[in-house]
Amino acid sequence: MNILKEITDYKRTEVEARKTVNSRIQLEKRPLFTRETTSLSKQLKRSDRVGIIAEFKRHSPSEKWISKTSEVSSTTQGYFKAGASGVSVLTDTKYFKGVDNDLMAAREANTGPILRKDFVVDEYQIIEARSIGADAILLIAACLSPQETKQFGQIAQSLGLEVLLEVRDSGELETHVNPYIDLLGV
Repeated sequence: MNILKEITDYKRTEVEARKTVNSRIQLEKRPLFTRETTSLSKQLKRSDRVGIIAEFKRHSPSEKWISKTSEVSSTTQGYFKAGASGVSVLTDTKYFKGVDNDLMAAREANTGPILRKDFVVDEYQIIEARSIGADAILLIAACLSPQETKQFGQIAQSLGLEVLLEVRDSGELETHVNPYIDLLGV
């Protein structure tokens, strides 16, 4: 089994468990759910920014620990201070050792746009992203059907979130791009 399939299979199980802890209604009642979002796509176009989305990542399945001790607030503040247009925060726990609290800490420390970087396989995760302070979400074409990409993009935009679509090749680009995609990553 390849690592992407392993992660998404696990993520489906994890999301079902998360739904039993916090309902959609509970997520929608969180204070961050109603905050005004900041446009990542607009920030990337600003002439006083460097057009980079800086990433906060603790661990990866291939590299193992990148940083066990980095503090998300000061690290992400440093990224913005250095001119980053936005910050992505990994929130996957099992494979990347991230947590939702990382994104919430980044949100509390910064006003710039924050992308929740996770493996979205369920619309619940989009609502969850909004409730923890994200301005944008990542959709990975290799993990989703074109129909799911469109559906999730539409849901995200209805919640005021932008969508970064990650593609690996021209085939994924052709089949997954839709009107609800704001940014592309390769």
